[in-house]
Amino acid sequence: MSPTTPSEPPQSSKPVRWDQAQRQTHFDAWFVPLCASHQLAPGSLRLASADASFRRYLRVDGLPGGPWSSLIIMDAPPEQIGSKPFVQVADLMAKAGLTVPQVLAWDETHGFLLLSDLGPQTMLQALQTLPTQATRPPLGLFLDAVETLVQWQLASHEGVLPPYDQAFVMRELELFPQWYIAEHRKFTLDAAQRKTLDTAFAAIARSNLAWPNVYMHRDFMPRNLMMPVYRAPTLSAGASSLPPEGADTPWGGPAAHRAPTLDAGKPSATRLGVLDFQDAVYGPITYDMTSRMRDAFISWEEDFCLDVTIRYWEKARKANLPVGDDFGEFYKGVEWMGLQRHLKIAGIFARLSLRDGKPQYLADTPRFIAYIRATCARYMELKPLLRLVEKIEGIEVPNVFAFGRS
Repeated sequence: MSPTTPSEPPQSSKPVRWDQAQRQTHFDAWFVPLCASHQLAPGSLRLASADASFRRYLRVDGLPGGPWSSLIIMDAPPEQIGSKPFVQVADLMAKAGLTVPQVLAWDETHGFLLLSDLGPQTMLQALQTLPTQATRPPLGLFLDAVETLVQWQLASHEGVLPPYDQAFVMRELELFPQWYIAEHRKFTLDAAQRKTLDTAFAAIARSNLAWPNVYMHRDFMPRNLMMPVYRAPTLSAGASSLPPEGADTPWGGPAAHRAPTLDAGKPSATRLGVLDFQDAVYGPITYDMTSRMRDAFISWEEDFCLDVTIRYWEKARKANLPVGDDFGEFYKGVEWMGLQRHLKIAGIFARLSLRDGKPQYLADTPRFIAYIRATCARYMELKPLLRLVEKIEGIEVPNVFAFGRS
């Protein structure tokens, strides 16, 4: 395992600042009454985190003796990003039995949501606390994620979520030449190089769209999975699965998240929380497993990726999910889907830096280029794309077939 810490700093203690006075006025008009009705401490409001979009998340503590230890507020300016997809997908996931934030209040007009708090620690943060001598991540924790993913996919129905179709795939792929090649690398493609890119994009789209469709989270990564905690009783009927002992107790006790209890190779009795699902679509079954094991912020050895992917494939087959009968073909599908995803993310991270003023994301682009090169090197039909990427990156690869050089 070779984890890296995301470039953005911890934000749990940052005060809340507003770029627009009018938005703060709208927020105060919404927030103040909620503090009374939900027994919240308004003076505890602080920044919890910010994501790659225009959303940000605030945390507010509950009053002593109240029903909530803490709650989360989503700040999603409607002129920049809608909040309705989040509410819709949260409902879908809750009905599928997944642990997701409960929407307690929603100001759709101004883009403010009051949500239940799934806890302070992501799976990524938990992985980063492992001893430095650890050579493999805790398998059991990854199998918890597999259980969650299969449960989400089993709930799939066509026509509920937007389709991940040809136009969608090509639109995402075009982010690579537009933002990464042209804007970040300042590299101008000639006609032949553009043809190479178009040919590769067409092959990638054919491969990816050949797989059957299920519900796709689209960013099913450790960064978006929350380590389980016991919660205070909620206001929903679904709260019956929550324990009576009280709020914010680690699931299974204080040792529940320690690596040794997760190394047995079996899923634990826990349930990971799921976040950042508002971009969910209906698309190829290979996608979420790809984002799970080809993460944007942390990498694992190939043998571990194979191990977890095989275990997912076996569980998915037993659940009658359409993963096929040949694991080799499924893994190829995962790799080709990963190629599309990493080309897209390289473009998105360049855009975040150059357009949105978030340069920290570019620190992870070498990971995507390494993923892209590794996949292209495995498949003959992708070798032209490999050579083009290496030229753009200024990587000179020795010609091992050149003889007679002095």
